[in-house]
Amino acid sequence: MTEVHVIVPEGIDDPGRPSGGNTYDRRVCQGLAALGWAVHEHAVPGAWPRADSAGRAALERAVRRIPDGAVVLLDGLIASAAPEALVPQACRLRQVVLVHMPLGHRPPDEEAGAVRARERDVLAAAAAVVTTSAWTRRRLGELYALPADRMHVAEPGVDAAALAPGTTAGDALLCVAAVTPDKGHDVLLKGLAMARDLSWRCACVGCLVRDPAFADGVRRRGRNSGLGDRVRFAGPRTGPELDRAYATADLLVLASHAESYGMVVTEALARGLPVLATEVGGVTEALGYGEDGIRPGLLVPPGDPAAVGAALRAWLGDAELRGRLR
Repeated sequence: MTEVHVIVPEGIDDPGRPSGGNTYDRRVCQGLAALGWAVHEHAVPGAWPRADSAGRAALERAVRRIPDGAVVLLDGLIASAAPEALVPQACRLRQVVLVHMPLGHRPPDEEAGAVRARERDVLAAAAAVVTTSAWTRRRLGELYALPADRMHVAEPGVDAAALAPGTTAGDALLCVAAVTPDKGHDVLLKGLAMARDLSWRCACVGCLVRDPAFADGVRRRGRNSGLGDRVRFAGPRTGPELDRAYATADLLVLASHAESYGMVVTEALARGLPVLATEVGGVTEALGYGEDGIRPGLLVPPGDPAAVGAALRAWLGDAELRGRLR
């Protein structure tokens, strides 16, 4: 039986902290097991990629215990931040790094050099790199000049789902994203405020504790924006609860500054929900085109509340547009 050791973040299945990356990792483990692989999972603690010394020591112990010649699949949030644990082991282990979002894509300016150097060292030593979108593969090539034949794309799949019935007015908006700076909830709130004279409500579904200070600030802005209870931060939802959130929505809204793919985009499309999203990263791949050649959604530039507001006004004010996108 073929064996693989998989290094994943501790809490990968925590319903209070769902993420597209964790979902992808779990599906990969399940898929390999279904194909007959013996999957040995190693969950390492720490707030990766900024894990403390205890988390890094736990990773080093886990990797040292893996037998020589083994295939090791590592989540990129962990691997790309830990060259000291992985590069010395590359000569005896077949390391494959699964990169969801390159850490070097848009790090803080003061950390950019160190972040990219660490990620470069890990990926250069890896036997192979797997990305979740063609955009991510291209971005890694731009950043690190990795050999093309060592980088592979495995796009996320999506489960079949019942079509959301929608409403005539199309005014039920849904944002599915952890409330963190990269997801752009602050931009979304400003865009929503520009359509305050129209009828709509927006449910924001996603983890509120990944960056508590940012999440608290966003919720405070929402309360002070004059939008009242039209914007609701519902916290994380998974399984049937997430299904219900999609089922009662008309439009997925996503104002991200960065997305390697955008699994929530395909989740929405599987339910017949159009998408309003920023044109970043792999979002255009996830959105794709319908059989009629029309994109099932609207794309706007990142960091542009006015563009978000204008797109919302177009959606809410044009029944023909809503019908065409559905």
